[in-house]
Amino acid sequence: MAAYASVPLKKSSEVDLAKALSKYVKNTYANHGDQDEYLRAVEELNKLRKSALGRPLDKHENSLEILYRYYDQLCAVEPKFPFSGNQLCLTFTWKDAFDKGTLFSGSAKLGLPSVGYEKTCVLFNVGALASQIAVEQRLDTDEGLKTAAKYYQVASGAFGHIKDTVLSALTCEPTVDISPDCAGALSLIMLAQAQEVVFLKATSDKMKDAIIARLATQAADFYGEAFKTCHYKDNLAKEVLPVLGAKHCLLQASAEYHQAAVAKQQKKFGEEIARLQLAAELLKTVKSRYEEYVNAKNLTDKVSRALTAAKKDNDFIYHDRVPETRDLERIGKAALVKPTAIQVPLSQKFTDIFQKMVPMAVQEALSSCSHRRAELINRLVGNMREATVLLNGVLASLNLPAALEDLSGDSVPQSILEKSRAVVQQGGLQSIERLIKELPELLQRNREILDESLKILDTEEQTDNELRANFTHRWQRTPSGELYKSLRAEGANYRGVLDQAVHADQVVRERYNAHCETIALLCKPEAELSAAIPSANPAKTLEGSEVVGVLRAQLAQLDQLKKEREQLENDIKSTQFDMTTKFLTALAQDGAINEEALSVTELDGVYGGYTQKVQQSLKTQEEVLDRVQTSHKEFSSMKQSNQQAVLREEVLKKLASAHDSYMEIFKNLHEGTKFYNDLTEILLKFQNKCSDIVFARKTEREELLKDIQESIANEPSAPAIPSTPSYHAAPAAAATPPTPATSAQGPAAPPPAAAGPAPGAPTPAPRTVFSVHKSQPPARPPPPPPVFSTQAAAPASTSTVTSSSTTQPSSNPLPQTGAEAAFAQAQGPPYPTYQGYPGFYAMPMPYFPYGYGQYNMPFVPFQNMGPTGFAGSGQPPQPQAYSPSQPQQPHYP
Repeated sequence: MAAYASVPLKKSSEVDLAKALSKYVKNTYANHGDQDEYLRAVEELNKLRKSALGRPLDKHENSLEILYRYYDQLCAVEPKFPFSGNQLCLTFTWKDAFDKGTLFSGSAKLGLPSVGYEKTCVLFNVGALASQIAVEQRLDTDEGLKTAAKYYQVASGAFGHIKDTVLSALTCEPTVDISPDCAGALSLIMLAQAQEVVFLKATSDKMKDAIIARLATQAADFYGEAFKTCHYKDNLAKEVLPVLGAKHCLLQASAEYHQAAVAKQQKKFGEEIARLQLAAELLKTVKSRYEEYVNAKNLTDKVSRALTAAKKDNDFIYHDRVPETRDLERIGKAALVKPTAIQVPLSQKFTDIFQKMVPMAVQEALSSCSHRRAELINRLVGNMREATVLLNGVLASLNLPAALEDLSGDSVPQSILEKSRAVVQQGGLQSIERLIKELPELLQRNREILDESLKILDTEEQTDNELRANFTHRWQRTPSGELYKSLRAEGANYRGVLDQAVHADQVVRERYNAHCETIALLCKPEAELSAAIPSANPAKTLEGSEVVGVLRAQLAQLDQLKKEREQLENDIKSTQFDMTTKFLTALAQDGAINEEALSVTELDGVYGGYTQKVQQSLKTQEEVLDRVQTSHKEFSSMKQSNQQAVLREEVLKKLASAHDSYMEIFKNLHEGTKFYNDLTEILLKFQNKCSDIVFARKTEREELLKDIQESIANEPSAPAIPSTPSYHAAPAAAATPPTPATSAQGPAAPPPAAAGPAPGAPTPAPRTVFSVHKSQPPARPPPPPPVFSTQAAAPASTSTVTSSSTTQPSSNPLPQTGAEAAFAQAQGPPYPTYQGYPGFYAMPMPYFPYGYGQYNMPFVPFQNMGPTGFAGSGQPPQPQAYSPSQPQQPHYP
């Protein structure tokens, strides 16, 4: 039979996994204890890819094991790295396995940032290499037959898996070789070849004819399905399609041959003859259609001998009726092969080198849980801080505790002195102004980084759009606009964050301007501060009154409440918990993670107590403030008031409020500075991400441009070269002296020497051989080829030729026959010189007084030759005109 089909390997462009994955590991696991181990695993993965795809693979099981390991590692690492997004900037580029003009045709190249695409292409190579290993086996040994059947089934399973999963793994149209139609056809072909090998194994083991017939029928059926699958495709399998049809007929003929043996054993001699006749007809079909692809001589001889013997026995002995072919019972089928299922891991020696790294689903769940935790902490801390700000504002409006300390009315209250020292210790106005001045610079730096990041995306997208407009359908890659959607959304988010920061900075600046003068007063020495505060006449002593004691007790309770809040805030921020184990367990059990339910439950359990404490603190503050306001009213009514006392109290309130505002502004400015610095690092990472993906797109663009240029260069520029017009040869003809013609159909002018011999004609022999040191005269050019008259070649002998005495050679001579073409090529001197010779040419003889020693010898032209090439065709002779020309050269120089 014919040789078995194998599939070529796909070729991949080089991809630096180490660079992209290492950067991701360093950014994501910066403070993780296993970071070094992850980096070593990344290097090992990069080496594994180079070993599997970066070099030619031997047709051996060890090479297939390398592909197994790489495919298993891709399956293990896929959920642990964000391959589908733009974080890694990895593009896997593969060429179509089938070149133009071969199986299924195609020469495309496709690059995608998808590990699913990488897995599909690696699995294709698994099937291709398995088919090549199977083809290399010796089918004359049991071990070779078993190995071939095994790997044909592996190849069928690999291609079948691609057929079922390729569309879900890719986000665009795949190349022809991994398309569902092509992969399905390849899977059927491999399965048919596996069944054929099993049929050969059964034949070599001399199993029962009934079993062999069933195996052959099943193999023929597989080949028939594969033939139909390929036949109705747009891209036909030009080399494989005839082989599939031939093997379908051969195996069906083999099945009929063995079933005829079964019929003979059952004494059904008529059925035996009918099946052998059917087998002979199938073999005739093979011989008439597929003889150049398969060798069916052995089977044909077997069937012929068996049919002759069966007919002879039936004619002389059994006389059994031979049934019609349509009346024969169909032969059963026995499928002993099936596609090998793709179950990860494919390699029995596989070990996940990223075993300690959690999957991306768990990482995303942890990130979402961390976001929920941060929101909860910010809400609790924010509520406490808002309550503290409200508390300080109420006390400042009541001039507490300064009012209790200023019972004398002529000294600076101790609380005001402490607030003044606190402001001076923080740097006073100078520190505030320095921080306010730094904010615009930090903001501008972040804006420049963001603008530059988006600019490189805009530039690359513009270039991509221009090339897409120029090359139209040839520019087959993902548009930059679609690829950059997530990056642009991220950039828009950063832009919004910066706008909000600008608004917040403006609020802080306005607040500072409102309290600037009072803060400057707090920064002065105690003497200047005392002079700036109005004095009041001493009120009646209230030092021992009950209301003062109550107010002091209530203020002390509020101070204690503030301290408790600071401690509670620290406890809330320092509380940590790990959800990794619970998320991994949920992923293993359910195959998915309900992050919201698990996170909310865990957060309630961890922070539920803190939430209650915060609510209790807010409730306590509200109750104490109500009592403070009631006591302050009583205190104010008991205190003797005058105009100076009112002015003094107002100044003390402003000083207390200025202190609180200063502290809040100082804290806000430090938080803003830290925010801008942290944002700078984030924007730099964003810029690096944009630069990496633009660089990857640039590399992909250059490769695609190179492929397009090659394809354009290989395309024919025109369907065919048009025929040369006759006037193109006019200058050359004019340069040659005209030769007189004997008739309108007389001999044409000789072709230019540069034209060379006619295609297929013998090469003229050299006219002479000369020495380098001896000068030789130029050789005479060969005579022009004879052109025979169409009237002379016609069967009618009564045709006439119009005479012409000065007819010029025709610029479009008649096409020459085989004999004429032979005459046109001289084989060296001497030329035929006597009349009647088929190659004789009647050379015109112009006037030459010294030619051949004769004076004024007239020229008598020879009459045209007849259709047989000899003189005497019955045509009248044509007169020859004389014209001056160069003297004739002798035959030999």
